[in-house]
Amino acid sequence: MTPSFAPSSARRAPRFAFLVDFAASRGAVAAAVVLVALSVAALLAPWIAPQDPYDLARLDILDARLPPGSPSGDGAMRYLLGTDGQGRDMLSAIVHGLRISVAIGVSSTLCAALIGVALGLVAGYRGGRVDALIMRIADIQLSFPSILIALILLAFLRPGLGNIVAALIAVQWAYYARTVRSTALVERRKEYIEAARGLGLSTTRIVFRHLLPNCLPPLVVVATLQIASAIALEATLSFLGLGVPITEPSLGLLIANGFQVLFAGKYWISVYPGVALVLLIVALNVVADRLRDLLDPKLRSR
Repeated sequence: MTPSFAPSSARRAPRFAFLVDFAASRGAVAAAVVLVALSVAALLAPWIAPQDPYDLARLDILDARLPPGSPSGDGAMRYLLGTDGQGRDMLSAIVHGLRISVAIGVSSTLCAALIGVALGLVAGYRGGRVDALIMRIADIQLSFPSILIALILLAFLRPGLGNIVAALIAVQWAYYARTVRSTALVERRKEYIEAARGLGLSTTRIVFRHLLPNCLPPLVVVATLQIASAIALEATLSFLGLGVPITEPSLGLLIANGFQVLFAGKYWISVYPGVALVLLIVALNVVADRLRDLLDPKLRSR
């Protein structure tokens, strides 16, 4: 056998081809950097935040609504982004609010993806009445605005982290079901699926070993977009007072806390959490658009 004298870097190049293509877009790279920075800040919030905004013993009402850059009453710390109506450091509150918003968005998206992918695979592979039943339920749900469904569900459930995650799961699963079902309808007629059936493989093995991997590329894009959508919807519900409890505020609740004094000159209480929310959602959408361009063969060829 003739030995291969190709350099090791050339042999490893295909492994990093996707990252190289992703890095070709400066906007996507900038969005990815912002997304990573915000995610790391949310993950390390208890350790990097200057103050624990949930510790009532460390709050002083005399420090309420201080403008950015003001020192605390005892001079122990300086509030770089000011304080809110309870005397909480806004920088610490934003970092902890990021933690809650990202946790709700990711957890609800993962759970909704598991449910939607399972139902979509069953509908696309089995077809017939099962397919018709699942898709009609999905069509009925998708015909209503997401926020309306979430508001109706939360009207029967009390506001809380668990309840808002459940409401977001109920809103999101249909997107995954329709995406996987449309891909499964195409893939199930291809030769490799017919060959697997001819070999006598079980339905479970065909679906999860052969069919599911070919449905993953569009799911990556949908999941990234749905995380951004879930964070935005949670922020809207929290702003309306139907989201997370006031003791664990997310970005939406932080914006609501300062909305009444926004036009009284206390802009920082609402504006800074709003900027963090916009950066997070925009970064997720830009990364999702770049992933769609790379994972869609038609867009990639262009």
